Amino acid sequence: MGKSDFLTPKAIANRIKSKGLQKLRWYCQMCQKQCRDENGFKCHCMSESHQRQLLLASENPQQFMDYFSEEFRNDFLELLRRRFGTKRVHNNIVYNEYISHREHIHMNATQWETLTDFTKWLGREGLCKVDETPKGWYIQYIDRDPETIRRQLELEKKKKQDLDDEEKTAKFIQEQVRRGLEGKEQEVPVFTELSRENDEEKVTFNLNKGACSSGAASSKSSFLGPSALKTIGTTASVKRKESSQSSAPSKEKKKKSALDEIMEIEEEKKRTARTDYWLQPKIIVKIITKKLGEKYHKKKGVVKEVIDKYTAVVKMIDSGDKLKLDQTHLETVIPAPGKRIRVLNGGYRGNEGTLESINEKTFSATIVIETD
Repeated sequence: MGKSDFLTPKAIANRIKSKGLQKLRWYCQMCQKQCRDENGFKCHCMSESHQRQLLLASENPQQFMDYFSEEFRNDFLELLRRRFGTKRVHNNIVYNEYISHREHIHMNATQWETLTDFTKWLGREGLCKVDETPKGWYIQYIDRDPETIRRQLELEKKKKQDLDDEEKTAKFIQEQVRRGLEGKEQEVPVFTELSRENDEEKVTFNLNKGACSSGAASSKSSFLGPSALKTIGTTASVKRKESSQSSAPSKEKKKKSALDEIMEIEEEKKRTARTDYWLQPKIIVKIITKKLGEKYHKKKGVVKEVIDKYTAVVKMIDSGDKLKLDQTHLETVIPAPGKRIRVLNGGYRGNEGTLESINEKTFSATIVIETD
């Protein structure tokens, strides 16, 4: 079996050891060879093949650096375009995925010394949108592919065409309405209050029947003479007078108008309205989270300050420590009956009163609210 046989145990062991990324200081970019230790890298630098590559690089070093820089830039941008598209992403995330490829071009062989310098260069050249944050540099690929630009133009053109069609349709409808209203006197609606003589009586509306009867009356009136029309007019006037006289006492008997009922409904909605935040200063709360340790678990404190409706600065009663906690880590403390209490949510939010009783079965309490 030969020395460099592919299936020898030594060759297999070398391949297993060479899997994954190795240390960058033992990598030769000119020969594209990765050494596993310092001794191997030293032996490689003394080899004839490495010396020949150095002689070639010494003749025109700028040409090799430009070549490596161009390869690094193309591979980096290709990965950014395929993997992330036009999304905004941290530059270190893209670089970590790029160097995970075994045959990649290393940055120490290019014209850029650090990833930050390369990111700034991408922004200056207009290849990416870059911005600096406290977490580092973020990049966003700018797609200048002609096919992509063409698709974007087609989408914009289609959206504009749809908007134009909607505007034309709206204008056409408005024009039809205007033509239909020309030469007609618009009837001014007359609003009247609903009234009933007996409170237990139900109010019913029979619109279809009235429309049919009015239509039948109009059809009949076309066959009647002028004397008949006069008699119909007199009977209608008599009925109107009778209805007006009967509605007068009903208004006196009426207790609540429709407007009063609507106002009562709105007040009831406000009274039962609830919010997703309940923290208020100067109330006693209990810590229910275990993340702070047993020292503060199930301990009581007083809310000194409320921040952004959902965060509270709590001063512990027993130790005097001040903690900044979210309302999800707190719960209210219900006092004993006869003690003072404050309503934290609902329509009576912010009002104070006295706790009369607690019903544990229905999870409710009876409170007497102190009002002006």
